[in-house]
This record gives sequence, C-alpha cells and structure tokens, in this order.
Amino acid sequence: MSYEFRDYPDREMLAIDLANVIAGELRAALGHEERVALAVPGGTSPGPVFDALCAADLDWSRVDVLLTDERWVPETSERSNTRLLRERLLVDRAAAARLLPLHADAEAPEGRLDELAAAIAPVLPLAVVLLGMGADRHTASIFPGADKLDEALAPDAPILLPMRAPGAPEPRITLSAQVLDGAMAKHILIYGAEKRAVLEGARGLPVRDAPINAVLEDAVVHWAE
Repeated sequence: MSYEFRDYPDREMLAIDLANVIAGELRAALGHEERVALAVPGGTSPGPVFDALCAADLDWSRVDVLLTDERWVPETSERSNTRLLRERLLVDRAAAARLLPLHADAEAPEGRLDELAAAIAPVLPLAVVLLGMGADRHTASIFPGADKLDEALAPDAPILLPMRAPGAPEPRITLSAQVLDGAMAKHILIYGAEKRAVLEGARGLPVRDAPINAVLEDAVVHWAE
C-alpha cells in the first residue's frame, strides 16, 4: 500500500502546514468546479488545524463542509462533532461555508439516512477529506467489529451508514469507505508514537481488521509526536 508520510517537528507546525495544504487544494478545485466539498473528522486532534484553516483566503461561500462521521446526539451535547465544527472551523472566513449535516432530530439515524445522504450526493466526489485513526485502526466510524462493517467497506456501499460498535456509547453515522476513498485528496492526521506504530502495524492486515487500510492508498499521512 503506497502512501506519503510527512513527519513534523511539532504539532503546531503540522497544524499550520496541513491547513495550508488543504486550503491550497480547495482553492485549486474551485478553479474548475462551481462548488467543492471538504469532509473532516471530529474529536480534539483536528482542532488546531481548524483554527488555522478557518482564516484561509478562499471563496468559502462555494465550499460545502461535512463531517466524516458523527455521534447520533443533538448539537447541544458535548459529544457532538457538529458543535466542535461550528466552534472551531465554521468561523472567521470559513463562516461563509455551507454545512451539510450528519444529524437530524430523530431517536435513531435509520429514519433520516436517505434525507441526509440526498444532500451529500450532489457534492461528490469530495474535493478533500481529512481523517483520523483510532488505536484500533478505525477511521471515521468504520470500526472493527461494528454491526455494519462489511456494508461500510463494500465497493457499492451507500453514501451513509448507521453504525453501532462495541465501546461506542451511542449510535454513529458515517460516510462509507468508498466515499472517503473517492476523495480527490486524502489526508490522515495522527499524533504520538503509539498511533505511528499502529499505522505501521496495519500494513498487510485485512481491511476488516484495519479499516484505515480502506483509505490509505495515495493518502498523505501527517504525523507529529
């Protein structure tokens, strides 16, 4: 599996450089597309990247922003990735971007999947995707052992899937592997020696055991201690 590995001296430099790279890719895509889509993860790791990216000088009014995955919780919850996005990315110049939601007012994701996916379909393929990776080698909410793992990894997978996994306290909703892997530019953000070892250990493993392998080909991995 061929991917580029970029090693940074510290996390601050990584965040600034990665934000510049993503902004440049979005700017280039806007040169030949009317609208472009950027998909990003939740969690704390991408926060500093968002802080730098939100000030980038580009036509944000033509950028659709969406999460790679979301916990099925309301935006008022501290566990909401959408809340993080509004606080850290969709501010400054990036406040002009359009957010494509991955949550709706319903008890479970199944009843609103088609509606949410219908808003995403017209913006595919993604111009840029930023992903993280867990210690169990999951990416987005495509977890080893999840109830819909095989469907999420299938080449004919739908845009969105509901996902329930051991250790995940609430249902999730996630972009499928084929949507993530189909992005024009793919970036993976990891920190620390443990995550680097996990990534290197994923080499050669079946994708069901290491879902990160579904998106690694031709991706750029950004790492700092």
